[in-house]
Amino acid sequence: MTSTHAFWLAGRQATGETTFDVTSPWDGRLVGKVGIPTEAQVEEAVAAAYAVREEFAASPAHVRAAALDHVAKRLTERTEEIAQLISAENGKPIKWARGEVGRAVSVFRFASEEARRFNGGEGLRLDTDAGGEGRIGLTRRFPRGVVLGIAPFNFPLNLCAHKVAPALAAGVPIILKPAPATPLSALVLGEILAETALPAGSWSVLTVENDRMPALVQDERLPVISFTGSEKVGYAIMDSVPRKHCTLELGGNGAAVVLADYTSDADLDWAASRVATFSNYQGGQSCISVQRVIADAAVYDRLAERVVKAVEAQVTGDPSDPATEVGPLVSEDAARRVESWVDEAVTVGATLLTGGERDGASYAPTVLADLPADTTLAREEVFGPVLSLIKVNGEDEAYAAVNDSKYGLQAGVFTHDVQAAFRAHRALEVGGVIIGDAPSYRADQMPYGGAKLSGVGREGVRSAMEDYTYERIMVFTGVQL
Repeated sequence: MTSTHAFWLAGRQATGETTFDVTSPWDGRLVGKVGIPTEAQVEEAVAAAYAVREEFAASPAHVRAAALDHVAKRLTERTEEIAQLISAENGKPIKWARGEVGRAVSVFRFASEEARRFNGGEGLRLDTDAGGEGRIGLTRRFPRGVVLGIAPFNFPLNLCAHKVAPALAAGVPIILKPAPATPLSALVLGEILAETALPAGSWSVLTVENDRMPALVQDERLPVISFTGSEKVGYAIMDSVPRKHCTLELGGNGAAVVLADYTSDADLDWAASRVATFSNYQGGQSCISVQRVIADAAVYDRLAERVVKAVEAQVTGDPSDPATEVGPLVSEDAARRVESWVDEAVTVGATLLTGGERDGASYAPTVLADLPADTTLAREEVFGPVLSLIKVNGEDEAYAAVNDSKYGLQAGVFTHDVQAAFRAHRALEVGGVIIGDAPSYRADQMPYGGAKLSGVGREGVRSAMEDYTYERIMVFTGVQL
């Protein structure tokens, strides 16, 4: 009999009156049962976070840093256990699940380092004008208030880490709400946080059902909302709380540009391998996965042949097999949606070069060409293992094709031309430009976020800490400088 996983209420384990099941997308087996907080328990968590906010903000940096160091250490020690759990609840191939744990370790390590140096204060001379003689300013940052962190299913540990670690580093209480499909990784993170000396109330992990979230989003004691997920839900949250501070990490339609100077066999082999890997590596369920390959006509034919071959070489199957590179999507419904979008595109004229088949929750790595611009697949985020090939003439046309999207998260540009790289950085309406690689590269300490409908604000440990806090200046008068 499967035991029920407790959630974490103000730093302690708790169980509710009801549960829900977490099942494997690969084979449908029961992975775990999870307790659901009652309304009273949710209220207790929010009240505890609100009550501790001033104490936690004033806590010594070394206390917070030590707790974050402990989390990084324990995640490292439990890497294989947690990776297996991620793979089971998410369907992520074990090779990528292990990598995700490693990234979460880095997030907590970066956060421990930032906790030690963040908010040291900056002096500001004010005697630059006669009216400021004898005055000096000191700026410091203070928490905006308790954070409600809402995490998605596709990186069930690391995107929880990106909510929790910056908050704790900055002395900001946080209530974390993991995705219902993949809560188990977040609950293990709670186990590790419970081993630290962080004050009760400074964190909770609440497995609240999605239909009960509006009331939590509206709660005035939670003035900061950090959401990662779909564009529709993210902007609905922001619209419902216009006076709250919202950070939204939303969708993408990731483009990889291959310019005309990328001509050698080695160049094109590299581009094709990176495109194939990062169109499929999480079953395509990454906001910065490759969805569009925009290639100059001078290299298009040679590249297209290589991309199809590299995509067909992706190993699909059981996510527990170390050789597997592409596992199932998070659910059969998700795979059916991808199937319907591809079928629609082919019906109206797209050319299917490989893939296009569904088996339960799994969808075969797929490449299309001649994709009509008005199809759902061309305009929306597919969040599945599907890419399209687009031929352009010249750099300007390539950059215009990237920008022909409501999204603007990241773009990759394969070129050896430094001037072209800087032109891309200026021209592309995205949050990040990756030169010489796919758009899917993300270092967890770098500012990460998008333009247009890809979101508001930035993640990355220090960037998130700044988002969770605001600057306050103190002016000293009558000072001899």
